[in-house]
Amino acid sequence: MSRLLLHGGTIVSADSETHADIAIEDGVIKDIGTYIEDYDEEVDITGKLLLPGLIDCHVHFREPGLEHKGTMQTESAAALMGGVTTVCEMPNTIPPTCTISALADKVRRAEALLENPNPNPNPIDIRFFFGITQDLHLAALLELLNGTSQELTHLRARCCGVKLYLDHSTGDQKVRDDVLEDVFRVCGQHHFPVVVHAEDESTNRVAAAQNTRTNVAVHSLLRPAESEAIAIERAITLAQKHSTPLHIAHLSTEQGVELVRNAKKCRPFDCAQGDTFSITCEVAPHHLIFTTDDYERLGTLIKVNPPIRSAKHRFALWQGILDGTVDCIATDHAPHTLDEKNNPEPLRSPSGIPGVATMLPLLLTIAAGQWPNPAEPNATCPPFSVRDIVRLCFANPNRIFHLGKHDIEKGVSTPIVVVDPAKESAIHASDIPSLCGWTPYEGWRVKGAVQKII
Repeated sequence: MSRLLLHGGTIVSADSETHADIAIEDGVIKDIGTYIEDYDEEVDITGKLLLPGLIDCHVHFREPGLEHKGTMQTESAAALMGGVTTVCEMPNTIPPTCTISALADKVRRAEALLENPNPNPNPIDIRFFFGITQDLHLAALLELLNGTSQELTHLRARCCGVKLYLDHSTGDQKVRDDVLEDVFRVCGQHHFPVVVHAEDESTNRVAAAQNTRTNVAVHSLLRPAESEAIAIERAITLAQKHSTPLHIAHLSTEQGVELVRNAKKCRPFDCAQGDTFSITCEVAPHHLIFTTDDYERLGTLIKVNPPIRSAKHRFALWQGILDGTVDCIATDHAPHTLDEKNNPEPLRSPSGIPGVATMLPLLLTIAAGQWPNPAEPNATCPPFSVRDIVRLCFANPNRIFHLGKHDIEKGVSTPIVVVDPAKESAIHASDIPSLCGWTPYEGWRVKGAVQKII
């Protein structure tokens, strides 16, 4: 029984920074304080930051069915490189996670990773969203939520919510209109989170019909800001009616931020059943860092759904972070091969950006007061701190999706991410174990890096 002492670090939580030593025995934090003397091995981490293992509540790890883009093993390795030890994985794989058997298969694959520590010596916890497009999938969800067997109980613990697409995106998983309200009703009854990809199909269809251009920048016009606003309004109306916990994925617009901000002011009697109403949202790093001006340099590498927006919308997202409207930062990590992204017909290039390895260094750079996008050398960083990173990438997603993770505190076993805030480096895809082998942040200078995970 060995006792490890971490000496000289600063423990960061969502609301505090504490300079203290940590004694760990058999993986459990036994003591936190100063002048701890009972230890067998000491690791000097003077000047380093200690963060709880971060949570990325929106990833696409591509397995099963799309393993040429990524696998649970390769993308988990990328996550760990970025200090992320828990991820919530989306259902649009092949087959999609819309049945009990598909969920069971994914859980089995994830648990097999834990049994084999190579090449990832640190464990990663993969949770899964359940997808619904039709009534058969809703019936499967009811079986999952109501089942009492040991298997269903186990699978339910690995499922962090329902994912709904209000328009088609990668995987064509749009929910049928005649099923949509029933999903909100069932999830409201079970207090089960619903995550919405908020884009309105009819608005996008009209925009596409009016377009005659083929350059990639037009992608942001084919899925206009109004599309997101209309879809969010629809989701909020249903969530209020059925008291459903609602989470808006990858918020990207000024209108969306304002809708969420106003909905958070909902009082209990605004809900049809008299219950409390909760709405939360996330923003992706690419929407916080890029603008439509970056299409000229990066082309299809930054083609995503919802698309990159103008500087006005980016500013609104940062304001939402600063005033607490935005609850989470999540990457929407979505690897595609470089050949796929370099489609000679840019609008046919698949939408998605890999990002689970780069989220933390990009955010640490902004927290250090250095804007990472080299195309904007005179940009001013918003007031943002490492505590904000823990709030948005650990505390809030942990609470919203009931993940049961622990802060760095006595009596618990929890991953500790050791960060060197002073280390400066450049992002290179060749250093990232993600299978796709590219990043839109290639060559960017960042300040702050993961030293190890304990």
